[in-house]
Amino acid sequence: MLAFIFASWSVVSFRHLPNEARCRAPDAPTRAGASAPQMIAHLTLEIRIETAASLKDKRQVVRSVKDKLRAGFNVAVAELDQTNLWQRATIGVVSVSESRDYLQGLMDKVERAATRIANNAGGEVVDSYLEILDGVAGGE
Repeated sequence: MLAFIFASWSVVSFRHLPNEARCRAPDAPTRAGASAPQMIAHLTLEIRIETAASLKDKRQVVRSVKDKLRAGFNVAVAELDQTNLWQRATIGVVSVSESRDYLQGLMDKVERAATRIANNAGGEVVDSYLEILDGVAGGE
């Protein structure tokens, strides 16, 4: 009887542990102290679509760029300024890493790919701006 009570008590108390405590080894460091500072790279692309005669034409170009960048790179992509101007679009691309060099190289590749994709879809990247934020604490 005592073994049954102890077994059921340990199961109940185990359920109340946070997920990170259930999944990690007992001697593993906690999430807050385990990771190094993260860096965030944010690339802003300004696209001009001269051939766009409607919002539908603009959205086709923007969707093509967004979908192909997501598929080709491990980045988050979104249209930033959703204006009703047919011939302008602003796209933001974001990635997170511990390495500044990796982020710089990745965003250079993303910019080249976005230029190529936009040109093939009937647009042109007219301006780009890269910002890398340092020292974002990981796991918080």
